[in-house]
Amino acid sequence: MTTFHLPLDRSAGVPLHRQIREGIRQAILAGALRPGQRLPSTRALAAELAVSRLPVLAAYEQLRHECYVEGRTGAGTYVSQSLPEDLLCSRPAAGVAPRWPQARDAGGLGPFRMSLPALDRFPHAAWARLVARHARDLAPAHMAYGDPAGLPALRLAIAEHLRAARGMRCEAEQVLVVSGSQAALRLAAAVLLAPGDGVAVEEPGYPGARAALTANGAVPLPVPVDAEGIDVAALQAHGGRVRAAYVTPAHQYPLGMSMTAARRLALLDWAARSDAWVLEDDYDSEYRYVSRPLGALQGMDAHDRVVYVGTFSKVLFPALRIGYLVVPPALLDAFVRARLAFDLFPPTLYQSALAEFLREGHFARHLRRMRGVYQGRRDALLAALARHCGDRLRVHNADAGLHVAALLAEGLDEARVMERMRERGLTATALSGCYVGPARRDGLLLGFGGSDEGRLREAARVLGELLRA
Repeated sequence: MTTFHLPLDRSAGVPLHRQIREGIRQAILAGALRPGQRLPSTRALAAELAVSRLPVLAAYEQLRHECYVEGRTGAGTYVSQSLPEDLLCSRPAAGVAPRWPQARDAGGLGPFRMSLPALDRFPHAAWARLVARHARDLAPAHMAYGDPAGLPALRLAIAEHLRAARGMRCEAEQVLVVSGSQAALRLAAAVLLAPGDGVAVEEPGYPGARAALTANGAVPLPVPVDAEGIDVAALQAHGGRVRAAYVTPAHQYPLGMSMTAARRLALLDWAARSDAWVLEDDYDSEYRYVSRPLGALQGMDAHDRVVYVGTFSKVLFPALRIGYLVVPPALLDAFVRARLAFDLFPPTLYQSALAEFLREGHFARHLRRMRGVYQGRRDALLAALARHCGDRLRVHNADAGLHVAALLAEGLDEARVMERMRERGLTATALSGCYVGPARRDGLLLGFGGSDEGRLREAARVLGELLRA
């Protein structure tokens, strides 16, 4: 437990909780307390200062609200990892703006960072126990070359999860383990697309998918989306040029709508009649706030035309680097051959730990907990945007996922807003970058998964200042 000098002046007329809060804040600013360092418990600090626990509790709560410290369930209170080194107060003096660090934000942990889950809520102890166990028990057979499709135990656990949670029709043999969704899309492009082939992409859509699918010379064909998802009539207008269509049906990236059942059936019918493939990216379907999670498009596919892409980056943590494909049986041999050409096989240790993580129920429990956490963070962000950004920013959709799409009011320049946000340490994504064609809308994609409610409220306040300026 950390101890530090914290003098109190009971004759100063300043409430004790303010003196305690300011003493800890100054210790953080001076470097006496470092990021990640544990603070004394409220009971221990109260005893050390010879005060009741109430002023200590009040001081800690204020420091948490201001993002100087963070609580970890069952583990105590720690100095926040992502503090800047200069000005940290969430309510600065007049004319002085708060910043979040850029140089220190190598992991992309700034407010509004897209695609970032709540890393502070990950069950580290259970995961560390499983990794350590499998590292100790690593047999020679597991240290040699592995199956190019992935560890059989993990493929089985993934298939069982997808059948139960996503309504999919798949067996373990159809699952291929890869190092994330980008790798999955590159592999799919290598198997399904030749140079010059057309690949339909949603407009607007995910730029990372576009890059992965066209890296070998395929041609992107933008297809507009509406309130029901991808416009299948516009897709059909491309005729026989389209070899595959990339879609995000559960939670359209970036605008957020879900593809309707009628549109899903029309898309599957188009694929069957056109001898084309549908690439379903199910990147964050587990989190839906207005209804139960929707089933996967693949579960409706009666003609085996869907290649399904999933990842653990959004539900666990990105550095895990484990994603997967579910491929139709007729394509399995081709995908395995392509996988051998790419990088032989995926690493074994984390696969073993993840298989047990799913089998023991940790994954399902984590998902259940995080739905409530993310809904709380989403609600806090929406309320703060309404309060601070007013009519300068209109949320387009916030029904699901870990981000909201917000449209800028007419007259606001997206490039200038993004520049000012970067200067203040806000890590948003420009909506216009999701378009292929010239017709585009200016807006912001604001991630909320990786920041707690206090940070989101403060970030929205800063954003409101920028927009009013």
